[in-house]
Amino acid sequence: MNTTATQTLREQWIAFREQNPKVRIRDAAQQLHVSEGGLVAACSGEAVKHLRPDFPALMQRMPELGKVMVLTRNEHCVIERKGVFETVDTANKHVGTVLGKDIDLRMFFSRWKYGFIVSDDVTTGFKRSWQIFDAQGNAIIKIYATDHTNLVAWEQLAQDFLATEQPLAIPVAPAPAVPVYNDKDADTAAFLEGWAALQDTHDFFPLLMKHKISRVRALEIAEGRFARRAKADSVKALLEKAAASGLEIMVFVGNPGNIEIHTGTVQKIVEIPSWINVMDPDFNLHLKTDAIAQVWIVEKPSADGIITSLEVFDAAGEMIAQFFGKRKPGNPELEDWKALAAGL
Repeated sequence: MNTTATQTLREQWIAFREQNPKVRIRDAAQQLHVSEGGLVAACSGEAVKHLRPDFPALMQRMPELGKVMVLTRNEHCVIERKGVFETVDTANKHVGTVLGKDIDLRMFFSRWKYGFIVSDDVTTGFKRSWQIFDAQGNAIIKIYATDHTNLVAWEQLAQDFLATEQPLAIPVAPAPAVPVYNDKDADTAAFLEGWAALQDTHDFFPLLMKHKISRVRALEIAEGRFARRAKADSVKALLEKAAASGLEIMVFVGNPGNIEIHTGTVQKIVEIPSWINVMDPDFNLHLKTDAIAQVWIVEKPSADGIITSLEVFDAAGEMIAQFFGKRKPGNPELEDWKALAAGL
């Protein structure tokens, strides 16, 4: 896209916002037939600036900012958590981690391609934030300022990571190849044997990769032994029961570049047409209920006993969200969580 066309795209976005003030930028980009990252890049200038793509180093500096709001989303779910970055570890070349009572992330930096520092801007509707996109221009993670953010540190970090070049467009790569699975010809007996031998829930994904089985097919294979189907409204029931009892849960929402985790209670559950929401002061969740195609209750053996999760999938077999009871390694899962899951 040349400069003139890109400037036109900025004007299109501004005009679109005026006519559709409630439409999110992700949805607007789809209607304008561009990527969200491309739409942000088209607004480069005073309000939007490109970052150097040294993302592990950038995340290491996030604790300097104080309290922020971290947003991660996929096609059907958005998770937003306010808090302070505590322990950031980017030493592992495959996955970086942020650990703390508020902000809990698993970051897959190989997917992180473009970064922007964004300022408050009435014309474009942008809010002060850091925004990271993949090679296709899909949003991976956004980090917003709050009333308690250290803005002096924020501006210093912006200067330290400002890119030399500030183009008005970004190259958008084709989507990655779709994984090829062996669902029809998998050795189901060997797979279930491997499942029964699990000692850590983190070993489940490598087990899937070893047998080249998709996640939904794995649950179908394990149905009646390690997995059972639940109704689509189980997510609503889970959240309402957890809110009523004060049970602490874990909510996992991710995309190929980042997984964000909330651990704690949920309080204000709000249902609107097509959405179930958590609207708490420091935690928001927005899950599109009409996108739910399958819900499973899943049990995985571990060194700490059986670990139970509720897993939510869309029609394409992509995971929308996962729910667990609050648990730390070395401890068995909560009996109250086990009972809640059993009743769904």
